[in-house]
Amino acid sequence: MESSVSEKRKISLSGIQATGDIHLGNYLGALKYWVNLQEECDCVYTIVDLHALTVRQDPKVLRDGTLRSYALGLACGIDPVRSVFFIQSHVHTHAELAWALNCYTPYGELGRMTQFKDKSRSHQDNINAGLFDYPVLMAADILLYQSDVVPVGEDQKQHVELARNIAVRFNGIYGDTFTIPEPLIPKVGARIMSLQEPDNKMSKSDPNPRATIGLLENPDAVMKKFRSAVTDSGSEIVFKKGRDGISNLISIYSTVTGKTVKEVEHDFAGQGYGTFKLAVGEAVCGLLRPIQEKYSALIKDRAYLEQCYRDGALRALQLSGRTLGKVYKKIGILPA
Repeated sequence: MESSVSEKRKISLSGIQATGDIHLGNYLGALKYWVNLQEECDCVYTIVDLHALTVRQDPKVLRDGTLRSYALGLACGIDPVRSVFFIQSHVHTHAELAWALNCYTPYGELGRMTQFKDKSRSHQDNINAGLFDYPVLMAADILLYQSDVVPVGEDQKQHVELARNIAVRFNGIYGDTFTIPEPLIPKVGARIMSLQEPDNKMSKSDPNPRATIGLLENPDAVMKKFRSAVTDSGSEIVFKKGRDGISNLISIYSTVTGKTVKEVEHDFAGQGYGTFKLAVGEAVCGLLRPIQEKYSALIKDRAYLEQCYRDGALRALQLSGRTLGKVYKKIGILPA
């Protein structure tokens, strides 16, 4: 006999950058997937402006970027009614739980984090404690909402593993407190590469402006970048090891159109790179058009944006406050 009780929906936590324009790699590799998760999960989304502080920020640029990222998240399909969508610094429980979790995180575990090593090399004039410690804040982001799954790229999997380690350690000392989260890595489009150096991930910090497609770029600029995308000396439209440039373009086209890699290879068999680059560019422009139109309307409506992120913060505080209260009680913090 089939049960009449529906299975509990999983909770998903996703963090969106507050600085720099969101690019095609962010969208296809993460944001599009996160938005689709709203159909099957109870989703929590946050603009991680506190994480941005590990690198020196121009205050106005950070404020404007935070608002732009929030508006762009809405334009991409985040529903502020059925999901919780807020700005990280507006919910004090994140910083508070991060401090408590610091005291349950060995120094050696943080020292092994790959991104700290990478960022230390690129920001040698500002290797601060926050840069070293921000994975604990990320763990707090995740654990506050009793997240079951955390959709991440392969390069962020280590941070979810740290959150798991902290949760298991804390639960082992104080009993069941945190849900142990699982990384959720999309199988297709999870790693969109640079258009100019296809062995490197597409990145907003890439010094070559032709390497990255911003979600708000105009169609002429998008088409120009795809026409100049690096491929190789071959001519076949095939996805294979050693053909990084054309494989990246196939991955982009496949993710945008919903076609499988095999279907893409079949559709463009016998056609040259020039034809395929044009098709990829047109598909991307078609994808970006409605996002850009919605963003243009949203960014002009400051009152609506403020209402959304304030409502989101209230809901986030209500949810996360339960977890923080439980943690404080278990570790012996006297209630106010």
